[in-house]
Order: sequence, then C-alpha cells, then structure tokens
Amino acid sequence: MPPRHQGPGGGVIKRSQLLALVALTLMWGVNWPMMKLSLRELTPLYFRAVTMSGGALWLYLFYQMRGVRMLPRGREWHSVVTLGLPNMLGWHTVSILGVKELASGRAAILGFTMPIWTVLISVLFLGEKLTRRVAFAALSVAIAIALLSSVEFSALTGHPIGILWMEIAALLWAIGTLMMRRARLTLPVEALTVWMMVLASACLWVLAWSSEPAPVWQFSTTMWFSLAYSVFINYGFAQIFWSELARNLPPATSAMGIMAVPMVGTLSATLIVGEWPHWQDLAALLFVASAIAAVLLPSRKLEGAA
Repeated sequence: MPPRHQGPGGGVIKRSQLLALVALTLMWGVNWPMMKLSLRELTPLYFRAVTMSGGALWLYLFYQMRGVRMLPRGREWHSVVTLGLPNMLGWHTVSILGVKELASGRAAILGFTMPIWTVLISVLFLGEKLTRRVAFAALSVAIAIALLSSVEFSALTGHPIGILWMEIAALLWAIGTLMMRRARLTLPVEALTVWMMVLASACLWVLAWSSEPAPVWQFSTTMWFSLAYSVFINYGFAQIFWSELARNLPPATSAMGIMAVPMVGTLSATLIVGEWPHWQDLAALLFVASAIAAVLLPSRKLEGAA
C-alpha cells in the first residue's frame, strides 16, 4: 500500500502527491529568477508571447494524447474568453512588466499577495464577513508592501512603478480566481487552461508587435535554456502537476505550497541572477506568508500552532 501522510487540513495525502507539491513549488519559485534572466535578452511582451505559445502547444499535445476533450463547444468559448482575460492575459502581461522593473524575488513576494486580495474582494463586494484573520492578513500585506516600497524609493536605481505593476497583476489574478470559483464549467479544466493560454498568446503577439522592437532571435545558450524552462517547465509540467494536485489535495496543503513559492523565488534569485535580498525583502516575505496562512489555513491549524 502506498505511503500516506496527514495533510495540514486534516486530509490524507500520498507521498507521491507530497513530492509533486514540492516539485511544483520549486518549479514555480525558480521561474521568477529565470524570467528575470530571460529579460536581459528579450523584451517582456515578446518573452511572454513566445513562451506561452510554446507552452500552449505542448500542453495541447499532451492532453490530447491523454484523451481529454480539447475543443470547446458553443457557450464554452464564452468561458474561455471571460476567464482567460484576467487569469492569463491580465496576470501574465502585467506581472512580467513588474518583473522587468523589480528584483525577481521581490516581484514574487508581491505577486503572491493574490490570496489576500481574493479574500478582501469577497468581503468588500461579495458579502463575506470581515473577520479578525482577514483584518490581520490585510495589515500584514500593507506592512509588506510598505517594506518593499521603502527599498525601491530609497535606492538610486529603485523602480517603485514595479510595485504598482505587481499589485495590479495580483489583483487581476484574484479577480480571475473568484470568477473561476463561481463559473459553471462543462469544458475540462485542462482544455480551458490551454485555450486561455492560446487567447492570451494571440493578444500578447499583437501587443508586443505594436509596442516593442522586433527581437533579433540570436540568443546566448543561457537564454535558450531559460526560454525552454518557461515553455516546458513553467507552462508545461507545472500546469500538469497543478491540475492533478488541485483536484486531489486538501486546500490547506495547497496553501502551504503557495506560501513557499516566494521563498523559493527569493532564495534561488541569489544563485541564478545574483540578487541578494535586503532585510526588508525577508521581513516582507514573513508578513506575506503569515497573511496567506491567516486566510487560507483552517482555524484549528492556527489554533494548534498558537
């Protein structure tokens, strides 16, 4: 019988699922400095257009071979468009502009304030109750943003506009997440993901062509490796892993993985692009992790840790 472990939310999970979650967290975390590395030789929108197009093709072939129904029907195209605008086009376009301006670890910390924005939108517009945990999370994120802003405003080479880009991106991701939760889907999630990527890729090619200089397409070996990482790992294996884990893992276990992504991004940035975190980055990371824990982990988990 396969080994099983108790998840943070009380659910029983297999060792293979734990390993997949660890792999997913590493893939998502390392992707942040890998994006920063790519932007040394390719402009942001062309980078997104190239890598998302390649990732969509790779996922389409993978899921088609597995027998997933890939072609949307009738009103399912409406879901592809409405859900794809914030989740794919919005998040991926705006976040890459933030990565361009900021240290990659700092961008990752700000991007993963998404769960807190999701809860705050639910409280403000969807009638959910404002609890002490939500208030604590909002305060923690505000402190984190203030800490990271202080670094950007005080440094001669600081780019505070990057903080605005990342928070807009996180807000779009949060809106898209809420729309996904409320959507009544008949199209398989795998097919929905692929077609949202196709839609976003098409828009990104147009945006890149109209606003950025055409690439030379003569890159270093490191750059080609970084592009391959984004296509096959970030848009490929990571999406496949997440599709499987999101259906089968307890929500609290998934939340633990989300909290670890900015940490992996911040630490791996030192090795990949030579970015050393400031004390403000590490403090902000702790505040954001605490905020995510407050809004995502079950109450009994937090009470047991008190």
